[in-house]
Formats: sequence, structure tokens, C-alpha cells
Amino acid sequence: MATQGFPVDLTQASWFKSSKSGPNCDNCVEVAYVTGAVGVRDSKDKAGPALVFAPGDWHAFVVSTRDGGFGRG
Repeated sequence: MATQGFPVDLTQASWFKSSKSGPNCDNCVEVAYVTGAVGVRDSKDKAGPALVFAPGDWHAFVVSTRDGGFGRG
């Protein structure tokens, strides 16, 4: 599934970290949902690049991660 309208403007996005991250976590992944896309960035580099995923692809990744699909072996 591909997102529409690349490049995606994330300048006004509301970024958030997992509720499992500590309040002072500066070594985390941040996520932002925007129309038709999901942005992912490194919390240490807020001005740096972000990865952009189609919502369905991001959902599949999150579900697979939650279900142990990327187990250590």
C-alpha cells in the first residue's frame, strides 16, 4: 500500500511517544498521524528526517510487533 501525495508535510504534525516510554526518554521513537500517512522519527533528532508509512503498513507493523512477529532468535 502506498501513501498518496508524497512528499508528506509533517511540519505541523503532533508527535507522540509510546505510553511505555518514560517522561524523560530522549532515545525513543516518535510517531505522528497525518492525513493518509504515518510519520516516524528519532526523538533525539526532531529536525532530522522521518520515515513515512501508509497507515495500513504501519498498523501491520505494530500488530506484528505486539504479537511477537519480530522475535529475537
